[in-house]
Amino acid sequence: MNTDDLDARRAAWQHRGQQRPDFAVVPGSGQESVWDYPRPPAYVADAREVEILAGPQRLAWSPQSIRVLETGSPPAFYLPPDAFDDTLLRPSAHRTFCEWKGEAEYFDVITDAGVIEAAVWTYSSPLDGAESIAGWRSCYPEKLDCRVGGERVQPQAGRYYGGWVTGELVGPWKGEPGTGHW
Repeated sequence: MNTDDLDARRAAWQHRGQQRPDFAVVPGSGQESVWDYPRPPAYVADAREVEILAGPQRLAWSPQSIRVLETGSPPAFYLPPDAFDDTLLRPSAHRTFCEWKGEAEYFDVITDAGVIEAAVWTYSSPLDGAESIAGWRSCYPEKLDCRVGGERVQPQAGRYYGGWVTGELVGPWKGEPGTGHW
């Protein structure tokens, strides 16, 4: 993607985390508003244990992760590549592009019950600013059973978005109809 196209995609976002919009829920004690997250995103270490299951099989486990915090969206949790059981993964031809992180490469998950297509992704060569997640992996909670600190994660709405909804978050968040460039 050329610089002008990248700049245009970045400029299209209405909200950038500097001011919480009127429709945002005000967080209470121990809560986080997704509207206080910045754009471009912040990459924050998280010490909660993360476990990802594909049916009854453990796909990944890690005592550490990086949360990607981006305005209006629940965070995606990224785990180091050695946290994953690579025998359950195969490269996918599927690709997407994020104007902040770059091109995402995907993996299918192979289980005894079948194939879960394009469920895991990574940024092998992220754009400037996203280097901390280079090679780390995240996944779609709508396709896999993801747990943070023992809490089962709820998936963010919208087929494209991969946010992990945990109990401390307040929104609303993008992904619902009409939320395209929040």
